[in-house]
Amino acid sequence: MKATELLADPRLTTMGLLFEAHEGLVAKLQPTWSKGGLSGLDLNALLRLSRSTGQRLRMSDLAAQTKLSTSGVTRLVDRLERLGLARRESFPGDRRTTYAVLTDAGSQRIEQVLPDYLAAIERWFTGLLSPEQLDALVAGLRVIRDAVHPDAERQD
Repeated sequence: MKATELLADPRLTTMGLLFEAHEGLVAKLQPTWSKGGLSGLDLNALLRLSRSTGQRLRMSDLAAQTKLSTSGVTRLVDRLERLGLARRESFPGDRRTTYAVLTDAGSQRIEQVLPDYLAAIERWFTGLLSPEQLDALVAGLRVIRDAVHPDAERQD
């Protein structure tokens, strides 16, 4: 097949649109977490801790959910600890297991950031779609997520 035919493949357009939409959304949402003194990764981790049972996750689970290496999640939690937004906790009876735990200050920061963040999501993402389009998008994203991350913990 010739390069001109390959370049006309609609799959390239689909991927290009996905990448452009992601890049644009990050640019529109970034001011909401920056205003709260957070990076996007900080917000992602705090949201995952907030939505987890007991507002805690094993460090290994937080690493898997954020797609960070062991050293990457250690640096992330170090930063969140310095900010007072999370702390480490050992598991009683098993000193090898360590949890990242959301602090009260972390909960307060999430409460501070979420209203603007949700408003921006509504303005630049979910509010641009009809309910039917949004339902179809969410269903499609779940199919793709489950295929590329079959071990992902569902937080529906």
